[in-house]
Amino acid sequence: MEQIRSFFVFLAVLLASLVNAEVHFHEFVIQETPVKRLCRVHNSITVNGQFPGPTLEVRNGDSLVITAINKARYNITLHWHGIRQMRNPWADGPEYITQCPVQPGGSYTYKFTIEDQEGTLWWHAHSRWLRATVYGALIIRPPLSSPHYPFPVIPKREITLLLGEWWDRNPMDVLNLAQFTGAAPNISDAFTINGQPGDLYRCSSQETLRFLVGSGEIVLLRVINSALNQELFFGVANHKLTVVAADASYTKPFSTNVIMLGPGQTTDVLLTADQPPAHYYMAAHAYNSANAAFDNTTTTAILKYKDASCVTLQGKSQTRAIPAQLPGFNDTATAAAFTAQMKSPSEVKVPLEIDENLFFTVGLGLFNCPTPNTQRCQGPNGTRFTASINNVSFVFPKRNSIMQAYYQGTPAGVFTTDFPPTPPVTFDYTGNVSRGLWQPTRGTKAYKLKFNSNVQIILQDTSIVTTENHPMHLHGYEFYVVGTGVGNFNPNTDTASFNLIDPPRRNTIGTPPGGWVAIRFVANNPGAWLMHCHIDSHIFWGLAMVFLVENGEGHLQSVQSPPLDLPQC
Repeated sequence: MEQIRSFFVFLAVLLASLVNAEVHFHEFVIQETPVKRLCRVHNSITVNGQFPGPTLEVRNGDSLVITAINKARYNITLHWHGIRQMRNPWADGPEYITQCPVQPGGSYTYKFTIEDQEGTLWWHAHSRWLRATVYGALIIRPPLSSPHYPFPVIPKREITLLLGEWWDRNPMDVLNLAQFTGAAPNISDAFTINGQPGDLYRCSSQETLRFLVGSGEIVLLRVINSALNQELFFGVANHKLTVVAADASYTKPFSTNVIMLGPGQTTDVLLTADQPPAHYYMAAHAYNSANAAFDNTTTTAILKYKDASCVTLQGKSQTRAIPAQLPGFNDTATAAAFTAQMKSPSEVKVPLEIDENLFFTVGLGLFNCPTPNTQRCQGPNGTRFTASINNVSFVFPKRNSIMQAYYQGTPAGVFTTDFPPTPPVTFDYTGNVSRGLWQPTRGTKAYKLKFNSNVQIILQDTSIVTTENHPMHLHGYEFYVVGTGVGNFNPNTDTASFNLIDPPRRNTIGTPPGGWVAIRFVANNPGAWLMHCHIDSHIFWGLAMVFLVENGEGHLQSVQSPPLDLPQC
């Protein structure tokens, strides 16, 4: 087996050298590491003892060979968020979807190539709540053959900002408690920037991150929302931000005071250091679109001008950074206005003739309990929280991964292919929904797509339990966001407003609270691909489904053979 693996690695290096690309080899050791935050030390799960984990820096066309060695006490998988993984679902990573998890003491080597992608992505654990601490940036620069960014101005430096979420306890214990009680999980105790809460939290001032800039410099900020459960507003005090990319796709540049990112999303912005020399807060806090408890704290880092060591501003001595003005926690208008400005830089090829017209209701629900208000039924009115797409609450298999069972032709007992293309009942999705519709059915259901079919999905939020912005992520694909609106989608009137010229390309998009969003893509990547809400409490409640994209004709339109070291369940 090692000889075969070595041969394929040699072949990858040879092919990469022929096209002026590189193969990057990494070893990711998953292990417990003492991490002190908020005055307390926790044995957190990390990669290579780092929190956040290592930053991967590559160019478009490069390949990555990453061996994950599990020395922790939990099963784990790794996902390379936003990488398309063409014909290669085996490297995608969601547990029990494209692979069985890497068990303690085991290892697995992820091999994949960056194909026609550049910008800011990230990687994270895709097993239970381990991604609370197991995550890092994945930066894809332009190829050497065309090494310049298509920005209106060229940045002098780059700063990567991973916005995270911290619990003052083991996140896996938080998840386990919620799974036992059926109630919502406890909210986080802090947000973080590159793993540090900032000086608005206890025991955190000395570790607050400071980024030096020179007056007049242009800086590229790569902002990643790696928080587990929370959309976030982000801004820099007194500085305008020019958005130039999102989810590793370039955008028409536009200026803004604040950006909003759902979990999983990335945004690249240009900042010009054009203010009086001083210390300026870079800050993030929650955008809370639901009627639910949330962490209302603010994480900060400091943008420090090089010539601001002895700072005076307007004649007064300054001892603290200038605060950033962020929107209110429930400012949906600002969040929607920001997202609406996203467009591709020029005209793009949007699928026009639709083969698969899908309508997905996404939202929460409640399971009724035979005996309410027991230890296991501590949700609203003695129920258990759940979530669903088209009234199907997704259940992750355990016997085998869906991709392995699909490839082996043994789906029985693992999954079925009867996921509904529309909700089983038509109702006023954003109105006063009858309680009889609040309880979904459980199932491990997939929806089949023909290779190269043109797909449109309307993602419709519901008011069941609460309306909410659900950041929906599709593995294995990027898609065009062609329309969005408030209320119930009306195909007779809303389709006319679709942007089929220059819509933005994303891999994660939020459903407006009490509204809908329309996406289109071509199903040209065969395999089993998870679609789910990137709020992790919603994933384990069941807000997910799987697309099975069939092979096309011939080798180049078919799923690769599975690697020899693919973990078994």
